[in-house]
Amino acid sequence: MNKNNKLTLSEGGSIALVYRLETTQAVSLAKKVADYLRERGFQVLTAPEQKVVPGTKAAKTKKQMDDLKLVIVLGGDGTYLRAVRLLEGRSVPILGFNMGSLGFLTAHNADSVFDIIEQTIAGKMVLRPRSMLVAKILRKGKSRGEFHALNDVVIERGSMSQLINTAIYSEKFLVSKVKADGFIVASPSGSTAYNLAAGGPILHPESPVFVVTPVAPHSLTSRPLIFPDDRELSFKLEGKTQKAHFIVDGQKMTEITAEDEVILTRSCYDHWMVREHNHNYFHLLREKLKFGDRN
Repeated sequence: MNKNNKLTLSEGGSIALVYRLETTQAVSLAKKVADYLRERGFQVLTAPEQKVVPGTKAAKTKKQMDDLKLVIVLGGDGTYLRAVRLLEGRSVPILGFNMGSLGFLTAHNADSVFDIIEQTIAGKMVLRPRSMLVAKILRKGKSRGEFHALNDVVIERGSMSQLINTAIYSEKFLVSKVKADGFIVASPSGSTAYNLAAGGPILHPESPVFVVTPVAPHSLTSRPLIFPDDRELSFKLEGKTQKAHFIVDGQKMTEITAEDEVILTRSCYDHWMVREHNHNYFHLLREKLKFGDRN
């Protein structure tokens, strides 16, 4: 990519494919895309955790992932988020084609796959930055893990019968103590996902903020809060027997207890989406979410 946020690809560069698992239509299209790219001089890899697409090589090494110039996603938003996880924070652009039901992240129609790829190769597409979240779990001052999320980080009670009591801090100052089913911390990209379903606000995708939305809070005064994304947030369960599920972009990562502290900040890595020059976010809202529809 260059300073003008234009994506430039050179022949011989590596492109990885991530396709919707267990879908014959996606597998078939992945093979056609691989053939199309190889004919144009690109090295085509199948990203990890998938069956290798015929005519491609499996991306097995760190160097292969480090050398990627582009990832092409064939699937829905869940497939797109899987591709983001596989990149592990690498600033590799993703070009997504929708083969799912919603396709908010995978904004391009699969019917136009070859036309859009050709525009991408020709340098006619642009890169749109999206902020990411990074979550660290500490227990007695020692790290239990670090996780990057494009959409959201969720702390929730899961199948446990009791609500969880959670203290929320901003820059070490107490914000509130809330009893609820859980909390969603969403990036602007994730504001139209679980956050929206839980009653949270829609954020413009390039706004420098994130939102904390309680899930089914016990108090009517508990409302979503929008924070500048240069602040550090932390969460602590209250009560020795309290436990909660810790979920990153829809995937349960671990279980946390009152001994843990979850610290959330903006990631130092931005995610880059490949879009057409005339991409209109508000058109996407109206098309995908029927935003403003009075019928």
